[in-house]
This record gives sequence, structure tokens and C-alpha cells, in this order.
Amino acid sequence: MLKLPLRNILRHKLRTAMTLAAIVFGVVGLILSGGFVADLVFQLGETTIHSQSGHLQIYRTGFFAQGSRTPDKFVIEKPDELASILKQVPEIDETMARLNFSGLLNNGRTDLSIIGEGVEPDKEARLGSHLRISKGRQLGPEDSYGILVGHGVAASLRIEPGDRVMLLLNTADGAMNSLEFEVVGTFQTFSKEFDARAVRIPLAAAQELLNATGVNALVVSLKNTADTERIAAQLAAQLAAQRYELKTWQQLNDFYQKTVDLYARQFGVLRLILLIMVFLSVANTVNMSVFERTGEFGTLMALGNTRMTVFRMVLIENILLGTIGATLGTVTGMALAALVSAVGIPMPPPPNANIGYTALIRLDAAELVMAFATGLVATTAAALFPATRVARTPIAEALRQNY
Repeated sequence: MLKLPLRNILRHKLRTAMTLAAIVFGVVGLILSGGFVADLVFQLGETTIHSQSGHLQIYRTGFFAQGSRTPDKFVIEKPDELASILKQVPEIDETMARLNFSGLLNNGRTDLSIIGEGVEPDKEARLGSHLRISKGRQLGPEDSYGILVGHGVAASLRIEPGDRVMLLLNTADGAMNSLEFEVVGTFQTFSKEFDARAVRIPLAAAQELLNATGVNALVVSLKNTADTERIAAQLAAQLAAQRYELKTWQQLNDFYQKTVDLYARQFGVLRLILLIMVFLSVANTVNMSVFERTGEFGTLMALGNTRMTVFRMVLIENILLGTIGATLGTVTGMALAALVSAVGIPMPPPPNANIGYTALIRLDAAELVMAFATGLVATTAAALFPATRVARTPIAEALRQNY
């Protein structure tokens, strides 16, 4: 059952080569496009994590419902105690405190409404590996009254590193407070909207401005992004009794999930198109082959072979073709993916972003299996109709094709 179908495949080398080319092209297309989308989603997630949100953020219960308007009412008074609990989780790499505020930034001529964070500079520098410093430098532990401003803020106020600015905001008691800061640098994240309003100052300076002793959030950085959901569930159950709420980076950045859903739909359509293309290409070749060999199949049936034997023969030929083609396509796709990744694909900034990036082809075992299966299934499905038709052809009618 294998020897004869294999000999039939090798007998028509040009036709077999054309069929294999269609299968290989489809499988390679699926691997490259799937790897490109997977890399885009991966880089978007890592950039979001390592430029702004971290993997997890912990707040007082109710902060996400009302805290943006009154952050002073949702303060973690003893963040060190909470941080000591988090340190016991081996998957956690680092924990850092943030204090949120909003106010006015003045350059001596103009005021700009801003949102800000008091941060621990050394820890934030380690987390922010994807935070791009466009001018100047990062905040350091020595910058007691230094300020890092978003690219959009710097452009709106026309300020440069070394300039001095005044930050004015309301304290928790309702009084106005202000401090002078020196601009140490400007930054860019993945979000253009965030960069247009955001500033960062040392945590101690933010507490002095707000006349506060606590913080609003503890940001958790994990050793492995894949552990996010598991650690989030573990910590949520542990911290709920202490009136804390926890959000993952996906929950904090809903645009990420929307982007993933968008690309999943687009890639689904592309996969369907390639599946149809392979199916039609193979179906055309198989139909021609079966039609030309109708007399041959008639002879086989006249010699005592059953119709099921003929059906299986045609089907096995195409399963072999599909297996060979899908294997060649998978190997070729992996080789091309490695080559493209070595060179990189320069990409412009996505919508609502300032920073471009270099795309790669990120190979994933599930995508490789899916691409292989698509090539094999399309080839096998294309053989079902012609195999059924020739098996049902009357022997006398099939034999006439020999004359």
C-alpha cells in the first residue's frame, strides 16, 4: 500500500514538483507570517512591561475605582511590610514603590497639566530596560530633586536636560505645595499619549511634595513573564484578606489585548487564504492525475482490486505528498525565519507610539505544528473528491480510457 503510491509519485516528477512547491509555499507563508505576528505581540508585551507597568501592580482595594481622582485616600502606609511578603516568592525578581500624583509643571513661562510618579530611581532603571532615554540620562539615587520628563512634555514646554522647572500640586490636606527640580533627561515609552503628560521624580521628593509617608502602588517585576498569571492568582488569594487588590500588566494595558485580538483575527484570515490556495493548487493537480490514470485504475479493479483499494491508493499518494511537502515547508520556513531574524526587519513606530523597533520571526512549536498540519490536511482533503469519483467509476467505463 506504500510502494505503489510512492512509485506513482516519482513517476510524474514535474507534476509532483509543482504540487510540492504549492504545499511548501503555503507552509512557509504560515510560518513566516505567524512568527512575525508572534514577535510583534511578544515585543509589545515586553516593551509595555519594561517601560511602564511591570508585571504586576498592587494597590489598596478600591484604588482602580476611585483612586485616580483621590490617590491620597488609597495609600499603602507600610510598604516595607508588604514588600517583605513579596520577597518570599522565588519567582519575583524585584519590588518597587510608586506614589502617583497630578499637578502643574512650570518652566517659568508656561504651565502644563501633568501626571507623575514618585519612583525609586535605581530599581526603576533596572525595570525600565525598554524605556528609551531620548535626551540626558536616567534618574539616579543621587538626584534628590531631579525630574525625568516625557518626550511630549519636553516638547510642549520646550525644556532640555539641565533646565529648571517648578512642580506645583495639592497635598492630601488640600494645601498647595511646590518644589523646584532640575531636568535630568527626557524619556519615550511605547505610548505616545503617556509620554505627552508623564513625569517621574524620586519617591522621597514626591512624599515631600504631597506631605505623605506611604505609597500608592508596589510594582512587581518577575523573572519570567510566563509566570504572570500563576503568581497573580497566588498573590491575589494571599493579599485579599489584607485589603489589597492586584492587577496584571494585561489588565493595566487593555490596548495590548485588543492588539492581540486584532492580529489573531487578521492571521486567522491569512491562514484560511493559504489553506484555500494550497487546497485548490493540489486539487487541480490531483484531478488531472486521476483523470489521466482512470484506465489504469480500471485495470486494477478488473484484476480484482476493490474500489476501496483504489480509493486508498489515491489517498495515500496525497498523504505522502502532503507529508513530504509539509516537512520541506517546515524546514524551509525555519531556515528562512532564522535568516530573517539574523538580519531583522526595521519597523516604523506603531499607532500612538514614538519608537520604532526591529521585528524578528519568532518560532513557536504550536505554530510550526499548525503550519505542518495545514499543509498535510489541505493536501489530503484535496484528494477526497477525485479518489471517491474514480473509485465509483464503472470498470467498463474506466477501461475505455485505455483506448
